[in-house]
Amino acid sequence: MIAADPELISMVERAKNGDKAAWDEIVDRFSSLVWSVCHKYRLSEPDAEDVGGIVWLRLIENLAGLREPAALPGWLSTTTARACVEVYRRNKRQIPRDTMDMTVPDSAPAAEHRLLLEEQQDALRAAFARLSDRCRQLLRMLFAEPPVAYAEVSSRIDIPIGAIGPSRSRCLARLRADPNLRPFQPSGGDRP
Repeated sequence: MIAADPELISMVERAKNGDKAAWDEIVDRFSSLVWSVCHKYRLSEPDAEDVGGIVWLRLIENLAGLREPAALPGWLSTTTARACVEVYRRNKRQIPRDTMDMTVPDSAPAAEHRLLLEEQQDALRAAFARLSDRCRQLLRMLFAEPPVAYAEVSSRIDIPIGAIGPSRSRCLARLRADPNLRPFQPSGGDRP
């Protein structure tokens, strides 16, 4: 039997009842556990962030059915490990490819190369400007230097931590789909 932690039990019960402060406490308290499991699997930082998003989303989906609140740390650890394995397997099957090929032939003169890069940057800026305010804000924070922590991103734009990774993917897909970027993407036969 799992030792009862009254504070944890209270936190979980309040989160089940929709208490955002309790949810935030859970995330703050157990984020390091999720990250430590990701570290054991030696995931890259972006993959670890994706796993974190998956884990928090699964907790949102399963919190109401959690019968033993004191078992939450074990549930998080197991769910994180399973998500790490999923990400590892997915990455092992994929052949890395850039979705936007920013290279030019070596034979291109330096001026042409510079001009092509400027055109690509202009097209990317224009495509970024056409994204929704929420997408632009999310992508700016996620690609900032230094990176903004997921908890802060969640707080600033009022998005659940578990939804950050999927939202990032949707925003990047919209960006890639912009018609002004098509000339700079690999031809249809080169797409994965």
